[in-house]
Amino acid sequence: MNIISSAEAAKRWNISRRRVEVLCSEGRIEGVQRIGGMWLIPEDAQKPADARIKTGKYIKSKKDGV
Repeated sequence: MNIISSAEAAKRWNISRRRVEVLCSEGRIEGVQRIGGMWLIPEDAQKPADARIKTGKYIKSKKDGV
């Protein structure tokens, strides 16, 4: 199995290295491993879908008067 670094994955997926590391720590990239302070990502790993809010509305609402 060939592996790539978070920097290489960021370049391939056109996102920041920090965002790749967050996806790794959340377990959203299949087959990822952490050795020391480095994330090892399988070369054939797919970029996960963006799960952030796209509608601009928050799921949780604040209670009035709190």
